[in-house]
Amino acid sequence: MYTVNENTSGNDVVLQLENVEFRRNRRVIITDVNLTVRAGERWVLFGPNGIGKSTAVGMLATRTFPSEGRVFILGHQLGKYDVFKLRSRIGLASADLGRQFPEFEDPLNAVVTGLTAVTGKWRDEYTDEQYARARQLLRDFSVGYLEGKHMWRLSEGERTRVLIARALMGDPELLIMDEPTTGLDLGGREQVMRTLSRIGSEDSRRAVVLVTHRLEEIPAGFDHIAIMGRKPVPAEDAAGAAGSFRDGIDAAGNPSAGTIVYQGPLEEGLTDERLSDLFGMPIEVEHSHGRWSAYAV
Repeated sequence: MYTVNENTSGNDVVLQLENVEFRRNRRVIITDVNLTVRAGERWVLFGPNGIGKSTAVGMLATRTFPSEGRVFILGHQLGKYDVFKLRSRIGLASADLGRQFPEFEDPLNAVVTGLTAVTGKWRDEYTDEQYARARQLLRDFSVGYLEGKHMWRLSEGERTRVLIARALMGDPELLIMDEPTTGLDLGGREQVMRTLSRIGSEDSRRAVVLVTHRLEEIPAGFDHIAIMGRKPVPAEDAAGAAGSFRDGIDAAGNPSAGTIVYQGPLEEGLTDERLSDLFGMPIEVEHSHGRWSAYAV
């Protein structure tokens, strides 16, 4: 059972970000980020490139710590609990994680080590049953043929599917997928989308967060969305003629920090007006056959 800080009602909170800010080299990357994800919810973290989604994912996956504010994961405050105990309860699929494996790692081992959240089998031992599950997950993503090969030889699409299989290996309480269809061709993308739709529609207490900048890659079954945009720059801090409140450019010429500009039901969040404002151009949103798409008009 999850227990969170005294300010949170209910005992089913899996993720909670309170007034989170992250700075790098004295530049504020994200600020005023507040988000609560409960058990069984399927969330999309959406926004343009460079808005701070990967920074947020780093915190959700216990790889990054906030400069300000508090992050609670599975009932424990980040920075005040052993992150290695948390990581075995979190399934993560991301390109950054994929780059951390030894070049000659067998993809089968990359999947089975998801049980212990390590990158590299080293001296760890796993049971025949655990290897059987890892093989089945590889087959589920049509990459069973990769067993015995090396991670460095995989195409980007193959690596993506191996990482999703790894993320599911430990039947995690929290599943985070950062741009999971990156590098896939149409067939590979749709194959992964079918699996993601099954995950989104499953009757499970698992909380799922999918990160993307493309509406077309939102699977069926996901019903919550957090949209990240630029925090408005106060007029006195704007860069004069070179920038404005709307442009989100500060006096140093840097884009303003990212923040969550909407969170709530998916259907209410993905509107023409909201996306047009987010991307600075007229956008038309369509929802057909359980899939989303957007076009400049």
